[in-house]
Formats: sequence, C-alpha cells, structure tokens
Amino acid sequence: MEPAGGGGVEVSAQRCGSQKVVVEPDPAAGVAVMKFKNPPVNSLSLELLTELVISLEKLENDKTVRGIVLTSDCPGIFSAGLDLTEMCGRNPAHYAEYWKAVQEMWLRLYLSNLVLVAAINGASPAGGCLIALTCDYRVMADNPKYCIGLNETLLGIVAPFWFKENLVNTIGHRASERALQLGLLFSPTEALQVGMVDKVVPSDQVQSTALSVLAQWMAIPGHARQLTKNMMRKPTVDRLLKQRDADIQNFVSFISRDSIQKSLQMYLEKLKQKKG
Repeated sequence: MEPAGGGGVEVSAQRCGSQKVVVEPDPAAGVAVMKFKNPPVNSLSLELLTELVISLEKLENDKTVRGIVLTSDCPGIFSAGLDLTEMCGRNPAHYAEYWKAVQEMWLRLYLSNLVLVAAINGASPAGGCLIALTCDYRVMADNPKYCIGLNETLLGIVAPFWFKENLVNTIGHRASERALQLGLLFSPTEALQVGMVDKVVPSDQVQSTALSVLAQWMAIPGHARQLTKNMMRKPTVDRLLKQRDADIQNFVSFISRDSIQKSLQMYLEKLKQKKG
C-alpha cells in the first residue's frame, strides 16, 4: 500500500527500517518520521511491536534525533489496535509473550526521552488509540469517518489498568469513566472537545502540522523537558512495573477463557466475511 498523498515534508535521508515499521530520518532537522506499515489495518502483531521497540531504541541512541512523528503508511487507518490473531487459538506461553511485548511498547513510548507527536491519519481504535495516548501531542485528520477511542468493552474485553490510567492522565477521570464503560469511539471533533487529541487539521496537513508542533516542543531545553515529562509520567509507569508479571498472568487467564476465545473467534469470522 502506498502512503496517502499529503502534506509531508521532503526527507533528506533515505527511508530505512524493516518491513512493518518504516523510519524516515531527517538529521538536519533532528527528527524522524516513524510509519506503521502492516496492511491492511496496521494491527499490532508481535512482529510489529518488536520492530517498533527496536526502531525507537535506535532513534533514542542516535544523538542527532530529538523528536519523532508517529504515523501510518496505510491510507485511512492509523492502527486498528491489538492483533486478535495473536490472542486467539494460541497457547498460554504465546499469549504471555505477546502481552509482554504490548507492555514493553507502551512502557518505552510513554517514558521516551524524545518528543513524540502522533500524526493520526486514519482510524485509531483500541491499541491504536493507546499508541496515540503515549505521545506528547496528538494531531488528527479532520475526517468524520476516522474515529479514536478505547472501545474494548464492545468486544467483551476490559481495558487494563494502565490503559485506563493513560486515558485518565489525558482527558480526566469522569470523561474516561464514561468513555471506557461505553467503549466510545470519538470523531475527530469530539476527540478534540474531550482533549483526546490536541489539534484537528485537514488530512493533507497532518504530517506537516505534526512536524511543526515537534519543532515547538524541541525548542524547549531538552533536559528540563525530559525531567518534567518523567516527573509527570513515572508514577503511572511504576504502577505497571511493580505488577508487570501479575498483569501478564491476568491477561493470559482472561484471554484463555473459553467464552473469550469463542467471542474472539466469532469476531474474526465476521471480519473475514466483511473482507469476502
């Protein structure tokens, strides 16, 4: 799939990276654009999650890079979230490995020293929303067909406590409670009103706007900004780190239930029929 046409900037360095995550560095500007490339819907497979963490680590170790724009290489979809095929019909060891990779992705993004700006150029439910929420700033395309939110309850799944805390930190307790219980998916305008995104712009301006915002954030002395980010976010991260293994076990026991496996299988069948 080719990326949607639009307001990106020319990149001085060549595209590099692996199949599922494309990294476009611009050393002169001190930034990189990281694009999810797992068509058709950028589902967060174990492979994509692993590549994402590796790519992030490389950029964090690159002294020329101070900020990243996270976006999608698949038109119309930022990320549809967790890969249900990783959670259905597999063994408990696989579920544990997968959930640890989801945790790792969130921990690394949420506490990254780099400035992260999400350029949400398509639908962003569930895990896609979580990735956006880890960023320091969110720019979303003004297309009423695109939606964003943690809609786990609609699938009979409960969002983990750290998903919840990331949302509460972003939009407040009452708005989070309503959104999580009802599994709400917000249009760009609604997401802006509730504070889930910070800016809504025409689709062809999403990446260029994200790069402009990145420059504003990078103008702040880095050390002071990093320490402030850490002060704001570390208590949330520490709560997961203290009970990381228990969180994995909770996920494995929940996802292994016959009733959950049946509902996931039914949902996957529905998706297959839609494609057909």
